Amino acid sequence: MKDENAIIIEAWNTVLFEKFSRFRHVLTTGLSAHGYALLARHPIAPGARVLDLGCGFGDTTQDIARAAGAGGQVVGIDCAANFIEVARSEAEAAGLSWASFLVGDVQFEPLGGPYDRAFSRFGTMFFNLPGAVLRNVRRSLAPGAELTAVVWRRREDNPWLFAAEQTVRQIVPVVSHEETNEVHCGPGPFAWSGADTVSDLLRSAGYERVRFERCDLEICIGRTLGEAVEFSMALGPAGEILRLAGAEGERLKQQVLAAMQRTLTEFERADGSGVWAPSSTWLISASNPG
Repeated sequence: MKDENAIIIEAWNTVLFEKFSRFRHVLTTGLSAHGYALLARHPIAPGARVLDLGCGFGDTTQDIARAAGAGGQVVGIDCAANFIEVARSEAEAAGLSWASFLVGDVQFEPLGGPYDRAFSRFGTMFFNLPGAVLRNVRRSLAPGAELTAVVWRRREDNPWLFAAEQTVRQIVPVVSHEETNEVHCGPGPFAWSGADTVSDLLRSAGYERVRFERCDLEICIGRTLGEAVEFSMALGPAGEILRLAGAEGERLKQQVLAAMQRTLTEFERADGSGVWAPSSTWLISASNPG
């Protein structure tokens, strides 16, 4: 299983890091709205000790550090060293000396602590062994501490992703992870969409007071239609289908592009403010009984 994790980590350090960097402005302004919704409903207390799981570029870690204040301790962890390099540099430039960062696999490695809170914005869905993650995180939490996470709900409730995926599937042959030597992101964005399944995972890992709150928001997936099309063809299930199809995906790329433009036009705002689509997440909270 650690070999499988190595494949996933390589993906986040290479092809996915490049794509996330290219579309960072979309990811950290559009998708971040759900992270802010979680922090609004479950605020960070001054002086809190917080672990940010799958912190990526560290923008969430910085937000949490500002909320916790200089008396707090905030640690961002990600499996990809390239993300952590950016996160460390930007937090240092922001003067947030009480924010630190670790490169590590949350499924297996010691996480430090004890923490008053663990937080994740769209990070937990990509873990290959979610049960191992939840148990490892709980070991790092103080008694009564809370785990909070944002995860996508069903594909059907996120048409900006689902419609793009269906468009690509109609044109490009789907290649599974097992059929290729290409690196991949892991289970995928909808791995935690089922509340019953995830609730069972949390309870079996020892968490209590498990709660799911639905959050529906319109999010910007591109400042222009062209940018939204590029974003959808690079990331998410649609982008993964194209990439794993290899040469055949490249051959069909122009056909996919034209179809994607037709698909995403319905989300383009008439006032020229960009492409905005409905999105839906679970805001998850659970406590460590100690």
